Amino acid sequence: MKGLRTRLSIMMFLQYAIWGGWFVVAAAYYQELHFTDTMSSWLFGALWLACIVAPFVGGQIADRYFPTQYFLAVVHLAGGVFLLVMARERSFAPMMTYMAVYALLYAPTLALTNSICFQNLEDVDRDFGRIRVWGTLGWIVVAWLLTLWRRLAEPDVLGDLFYLAAGASLLLGVFCLFLPHTPPKKEAETPFAFMEALSLLKDKNFAIFLTIAFIVTTELQFYYIPTSIFLEEIGISKANVPSVMSIAQIAEMITMVLFLPFFIKKIGLRWTLAIGVIAWPIRYVAFAMGGPVWLVVSSLACHGLGYTFFFVASQIYVDHAASSTSRASAQSLLTLVTLGGGNYLGTMFYMYIKNMFTTVQPDGTPITNWTNLFLIPCALTAACALAFLLLFHPPREQLES
Repeated sequence: MKGLRTRLSIMMFLQYAIWGGWFVVAAAYYQELHFTDTMSSWLFGALWLACIVAPFVGGQIADRYFPTQYFLAVVHLAGGVFLLVMARERSFAPMMTYMAVYALLYAPTLALTNSICFQNLEDVDRDFGRIRVWGTLGWIVVAWLLTLWRRLAEPDVLGDLFYLAAGASLLLGVFCLFLPHTPPKKEAETPFAFMEALSLLKDKNFAIFLTIAFIVTTELQFYYIPTSIFLEEIGISKANVPSVMSIAQIAEMITMVLFLPFFIKKIGLRWTLAIGVIAWPIRYVAFAMGGPVWLVVSSLACHGLGYTFFFVASQIYVDHAASSTSRASAQSLLTLVTLGGGNYLGTMFYMYIKNMFTTVQPDGTPITNWTNLFLIPCALTAACALAFLLLFHPPREQLES
């Protein structure tokens, strides 16, 4: 069992090192390439659109046709090749094409790495958080590696973020061949496993949970997209931005290891999820204030707390609520609603709000009113927290193993 947990932990480490390697500083990199905000939004949106398609591809393949570990190996090896190509690309149209293909390869893996854990662990509540935390550690390590790379590189290496992510992707593609054999459950799965997952929406509490998860996710784009640019504007150097932003993941890791299992056991999934939602408006208040710098940097920890208590706990809740024959598809449904629809519409919404609060100076320099911009997600996430506490009351069997 210990060897199994080790392999799953390494899988999570590399899975999120890939994403963290390029995603955190992508907005600032796109600015270096002189891409417009609209171009950047399409590049970010490619992954979220792919997450909408993923449940109809990855979830179904793993549920019914193809061993999960082999599927993961193929898509990560192919993804590594496309990341290498993107590292050398400087024009928008080819970059958009490569990103679209890469996103279709990577998106299914987000749900399937969770699913392979849920199918092989004996005690999900006890072990999943301890394994998932290695994904957070991977995100942290790759951020510090990028900072080190940028401090040592003379001159700066354009595309460094994609080179780093490509290395992690190729490594994980090979490592997936050594994951536990997780065959499709042909004898148990219905051909309409995803439709069975959709039937969960008939449950009022599950529908409320998914609606709030969707709205919260739209507002997270106000953190994901502008933070690297915002931190540079308030005085953090370009080289240090990746490591400074890793504060969120350090807090996430501590929360996942020390607090998540304790809170789930002591106060239950419902209150754990609620605390997760409450953490985000607190962070946006600090961002809206715009300083002092130490307060903004410290508030990054709220992202780690919120992500663990809401999104990691959400995966456990969905695993409890779904039937044994549709768990992979139920996880894919969560991916579709949050990483897919929520993130994509949130990206478009963020760009709309940013344009609303951005003015162009006579010399052509754009100036963004960050205070007004960050107050929007602050208000919406606070409303979600209140709605969650008032409306979400699932039966005990959906909250316990």
